[in-house]
Amino acid sequence: MSARRESGGAASPDAPAVPLGGSGRRRAAIGTAWIAFAAALIVFPVVFSNPTVTTIGVFTLVYMTSATAWNGFAGFSGYVPLGHAVFFGVGGYTLALVALHLKMAGGYAMFALVPLGGVAAAVIAVPFGLIALRTRRHTFVVITIAVFFIVQLLAFNLGFTQGSSGVQIPTPLWTAATFNDRFYYAALIVLALAVLVVWGIRRSRFGLQLLAIRDDEDRARGLGVKVQRVKLVGFVLSGVTVGMAGGIYAFFVGQVYPQFAFDPLFDVTVALMAFFGGLGTISGPLLGALLLEPIQQYLTLQYSVGSLYLIIYGALFLVVILAMPRGVIPTAGEYLQMRRARRVERADGRSPAATPSVEVAPLGRASR
Repeated sequence: MSARRESGGAASPDAPAVPLGGSGRRRAAIGTAWIAFAAALIVFPVVFSNPTVTTIGVFTLVYMTSATAWNGFAGFSGYVPLGHAVFFGVGGYTLALVALHLKMAGGYAMFALVPLGGVAAAVIAVPFGLIALRTRRHTFVVITIAVFFIVQLLAFNLGFTQGSSGVQIPTPLWTAATFNDRFYYAALIVLALAVLVVWGIRRSRFGLQLLAIRDDEDRARGLGVKVQRVKLVGFVLSGVTVGMAGGIYAFFVGQVYPQFAFDPLFDVTVALMAFFGGLGTISGPLLGALLLEPIQQYLTLQYSVGSLYLIIYGALFLVVILAMPRGVIPTAGEYLQMRRARRVERADGRSPAATPSVEVAPLGRASR
């Protein structure tokens, strides 16, 4: 007979004591937090109408999208790519070149080209993934870096990319006061799409397969997971929203140059954002980008030292690795759980009558 049955249905002291309806209240609190977070993002340009602030807001949303999409593959599969700048640059160049070819004059019609950036990134991600995902661990990282530099060199030397001269994008004739707002809300829509995709992956059978690959790829293959196909699909999905973010970024700045569209610091930045917030979580990369990108923009604007933020990033990375190796969100969650458990233990100590008087078998040993 089990320990639970011996105690007449009373909960074991070894089990976590959760108040009646506690799980439902926790889900309601999380849902409320997400709604409040979304509402804050929506009203941000209304509350802070300063063009400099909204410019930082646009860049922050672009990096929130990119870090979320990057984490949707790296955090769930365990593969850490450092070549997603390829998708970012391809998205930007796709928007610029299509607009140039169609002789578009700017305006809202340009936003219709943003999904094309995602499609182009997906097309590039297929051969990229077929090559890189045949390897693992450090070799995979090296190959993604090598592919990135190959694509960057191609952008410098191919004729249709116009080389180092770059491609100019038509500037919309909008009023200066609300110029940034259109880009802000377009980036917010792409961010919502990226979050929904990652949330759907996390709750799906496909997401479980990615997590199985992260835990033990050989064992996952032995259990019937089509490892190569699952990794490739996850890699392509990750590239789509990064490509869309690249399209919005290029339209916003009004020009595309190889050294900026294909920037090696892009991958370092999004990886640090994901690690800082919590790799493999949904809210972690959002928090990381929300904190780190405004810091970078602020330091650049205030001190005119474009590389100063790299020193800050390096210091933050060391702090995270040493003090919070799992990231801010998982570490904070563990801390809150420990505090809750201690409060429950103190409450049980003050109320002996609430503890069942029947001796319960230790965890892992059932009484006979």
